Amino acid sequence: MKKFRKVLDGLTTSSPVNPGGSPGCGSAAGTPSAAPTPRELEIQETLMSEHFQICKTVRHGFPYQPTALAFDPVQKILAIGSRSGGIRILGRPGVDCHSQHESGAAVLQMQFLINEGALVTACADDTLHLWSLRQRLPAILHSLKFNRERITFCHLPFQSKWLYVGTERGNTHIVNIESFILSGYVIMWNKAIELSTKTHPGPVVHLSDSPKDEGKLLIGFESGTIVMWDLRAKRADFRIYYDEAIHSVSWHHEGRQFMCSHSDGSLSMWNMRNTAKPFQVTFPHGKTQRDGRKESCKPILKVEYKTSRNSSEAFVIFSGGLSYDKAGRRPTLTIMHGKAITVLEMDYPIVDFMVLCETPYLNEVQEPYAVVVLLEKDFVVVDLTQSNFPIFENPYPMDVHESPVTCTAYFADCPPDIIPVLYSIGAKHKKTGYSHKEWPVSGGTWTVGSQTYPEIIITGHADGSIKFWDATAITLQMLYKLKTSKVFEKPKTGDMGRSADLVEEDPYAVQMISWCPQSRIFCVVGISAHVILYRFSKHDANTIITSLELRLQCEMEDVISPSDTENTPCFSDPSGHSPQPQPPSPRSNTPDSVRDSIPCLKVKDRMIRMPPGYQAELVVQLLWVDGEPPQQITCLDLNSAYGLLALGNCNGLAVVDYLQKTILLCMSTLELYGSADPFQRLTRSPRKNRQSTSGLTELSDNQVSLDLERSKSPTSVKGPGRKLSLPTDLKTDLESRENSFSRSRSSSVSSIDRETKEAVTTLQFAESYGRKSDSLPTPCLWVGTSLGLVLIIPMSIPTDEQERQEDPVTVAPTGTVLMLKGSVLRFGFLDCGGALINSPYEVWRDQHAPDDPDRPRKRKLVNFSPSSSQEACGDGHLAVVCSERQAKVFYMPSQACLYVHNITESSFVLRADVVSVSNSVCLACFCANGHIMILSLPSLRPLLDVSYLPLTDMRIARTFCFTNGGQALYLCSPTEIQRITYSQEMCVNLQETLGELFTPIETPEAQNRGFLKGFFGGNAQTFDREELFGEASAGKASRSLAQHIPGQGGIEGMKAAAGGVVGDLARARIALDERGQRLGELEERTALMMTSAETFSKHAHELMLKCKDKKWYQF
Repeated sequence: MKKFRKVLDGLTTSSPVNPGGSPGCGSAAGTPSAAPTPRELEIQETLMSEHFQICKTVRHGFPYQPTALAFDPVQKILAIGSRSGGIRILGRPGVDCHSQHESGAAVLQMQFLINEGALVTACADDTLHLWSLRQRLPAILHSLKFNRERITFCHLPFQSKWLYVGTERGNTHIVNIESFILSGYVIMWNKAIELSTKTHPGPVVHLSDSPKDEGKLLIGFESGTIVMWDLRAKRADFRIYYDEAIHSVSWHHEGRQFMCSHSDGSLSMWNMRNTAKPFQVTFPHGKTQRDGRKESCKPILKVEYKTSRNSSEAFVIFSGGLSYDKAGRRPTLTIMHGKAITVLEMDYPIVDFMVLCETPYLNEVQEPYAVVVLLEKDFVVVDLTQSNFPIFENPYPMDVHESPVTCTAYFADCPPDIIPVLYSIGAKHKKTGYSHKEWPVSGGTWTVGSQTYPEIIITGHADGSIKFWDATAITLQMLYKLKTSKVFEKPKTGDMGRSADLVEEDPYAVQMISWCPQSRIFCVVGISAHVILYRFSKHDANTIITSLELRLQCEMEDVISPSDTENTPCFSDPSGHSPQPQPPSPRSNTPDSVRDSIPCLKVKDRMIRMPPGYQAELVVQLLWVDGEPPQQITCLDLNSAYGLLALGNCNGLAVVDYLQKTILLCMSTLELYGSADPFQRLTRSPRKNRQSTSGLTELSDNQVSLDLERSKSPTSVKGPGRKLSLPTDLKTDLESRENSFSRSRSSSVSSIDRETKEAVTTLQFAESYGRKSDSLPTPCLWVGTSLGLVLIIPMSIPTDEQERQEDPVTVAPTGTVLMLKGSVLRFGFLDCGGALINSPYEVWRDQHAPDDPDRPRKRKLVNFSPSSSQEACGDGHLAVVCSERQAKVFYMPSQACLYVHNITESSFVLRADVVSVSNSVCLACFCANGHIMILSLPSLRPLLDVSYLPLTDMRIARTFCFTNGGQALYLCSPTEIQRITYSQEMCVNLQETLGELFTPIETPEAQNRGFLKGFFGGNAQTFDREELFGEASAGKASRSLAQHIPGQGGIEGMKAAAGGVVGDLARARIALDERGQRLGELEERTALMMTSAETFSKHAHELMLKCKDKKWYQF
């Protein structure tokens, strides 16, 4: 057998196989057959490498770990910055753009250039960036890196090109937005405060110009010092020294007073006429204690002070400020309007908030109409125009992470009727109580592209919920939500121990899903070793859920005594009739050692009213066996035409007839081989076996634990206690997995003699050939295992509908075995013309619809038989099999290996799918080292190999999936779904599908203040900032203070306009910028040389004077 294995490995190194069509490449029997050679098939492959390119298309969900917020009140677009350096720009539904700082530094603050189509970001690496939003994909025009000071606060006045930048040292610098270079005008901290002050005022926490006079800049320092700086006179108008630290400052629009929020939970009001002390200090949430003192409160982190025409009372809105004694209270946003105080409790801590106002001018009545609240894990907009302050219904999919995502599925080109049906059902369960006004973030423009087709994304979650999303045309909108936990009884207090032994917190967590869009049958695999089958109906129904229970826990090596034969855990009935599952023992809190024939969860056994939508019909559960909990399910497939469901785990395989509600097959993996097992396996004593099954990690060389980690399961095994945790908590580094993988998988069969457990890793029903002698295709189940073996199990299914409901389905393993390196991941089937063969399916019919004589009640089956279109090249089809290491194409029924390709030697494939792209078919693979590979079919030529991303998170490995049309997705963070394309055509057309962020809008005119108001209230003075801050008057800043970095945005804009006058001007502008930068560097070096020369001349002169009158002997 070992010699045969060496010969086998030698054969698999060539691609394609020799022209003689050697049949023994993957056949266990090794008998010759008259298989066609690749040349005889003459399949014309149309896909070329130029058809493929990788690029990101759109990101959905809530920005992970948000840090900053900005809003353009004229364009009405909003930006959210994140800790990882991401920027999310949102407008009307469909206008949703994600950009990333290359440095990955956290975004500290953002400022829109209002109505200019630009955004300034300040990052934690002390770099300012200017983003252009006038193209569909934002690009950086300029960057300015501060070398000696840390940025703490930025302020950009409306319609100004000078940006104020406060630093940790307490200094304030001024940056020209157009050229992105520093002005020589600097407000030093020691000039801003009095000379007699002995302590440093701390970092700058606030900068704002007075609404009354733009030439006055209010500077707030962290220690409590506030300075009004006269920019023209270059001196302080007044200074305030307050005892409490300042967190924020907000002006009244008339510029006569301002409000500060402090670290002790107080708000102080200051009048410009008397700055010696605040004229009002309030503790909004602090009660007066018996001794007359206010109780201590938490800091008020931000306050906004806004006026309204309709009311003489101003809005004061702030976050924080609650008293410390109220432990456990949720984060709050407080709205004070006159004497009314409304406290809005939030589900998550508040990161930032902004009050949206009608006017961009700070010296006008603000007219606030909404508050945007950015939370750590949510995004809320509150309507201020209604007294009860309702929230707006969020049009963006910000609740993808409502419960942690544990698995994903992506379906492109779905039946066109499925999305409207799901939406109509889901709309009935929507929440109410939202504001009736339009969503206030309504900027940008977006139109549905011409080339759109129905797309659906399905997400499974830790709480057992399933969400169906409409993903058509780069948008994402939730259609329908399904809660799988409703199938089960709520565990009682005494029963919690049974499921807690298997799962820590989420016994209903979704592990994988299988969906047939045509028949609308839906299957869910849960972490508690259960499978739920749902059917779709537009009508409600009262039904009892059928429950089947499986014992799939034993191993082939167990020595079974005659007294144990009646309780044999694994069975196979050749006739197709399965014994009835054993009744579970009473569900009491029994110890593990005697826990037997008990499922992890209890299915509701009473009549249940099910609303329209997906209705549970059948639950299959794996049972505890002799104190051992059931192993998690590793793979699943269903076929609506056959009416069958197959599931596998590390112990074996089960096939269920969901039409007759019976178990057809329940066998260990080794039993499936029969006499065709290609390996000699060592048996183990029952005692040793019992010990080894106490924990998967105790197996001989960690083989199965690796296999289970590579399976689609969203859980990981944690030692002997069977504690399972979700992927959101996993921090495993794949490098160690790859190292252990290479050690344990040095060859495809290196550890088989020592390893006896073999997991079923993939399943697929198909019309195929179970034996080499078959002349016509029959229903088959293809089974792939963790040891790289493929078994084909033919089935006999009655064709008449009445017989199908009554006669048994016969499942007979034949021992047909094919072999590959590594765990088998995916099957695909092509006809002899190279076209994809789709699985047979049943056309959907509503089983609970009222009887209609005109509507047929029979099952309508659509069967894509592989023999229907192959008169030219004879009977047969091609089977594509992909494993972790290699891909093979077999010709059926001869089982000859026509092509083989070793995908990777240093890593392993995590996900593989046979997909349709550009009217052809290919094999798409995603590897653990972050590579995305595309192989042609059937010849397995490499068409694309791109190192897309370094895989550092198990979350990506669990959720990455390809679909037709050149698209794929994965969970790039716990809260966000990233969609990508590997199609060149889609990359080229991406600009057309994205929304426009900038639309030309006239800037609203400033209001006429009137003569009397201007005379008595003082006109808002204007002044020429260019005159003050320009190079002519202020000089140049030191080049060592900050470094200017030209961005790529100008180059991209130049490419877009290349060939015309605009392109020439853009090139000239960039060339001038670069030349100016070089001249500036030369000027700086010249200045240094001149200084050095002057110093040398001075020292030489001093030395000459000293030595002039000395005699030669005095030296």
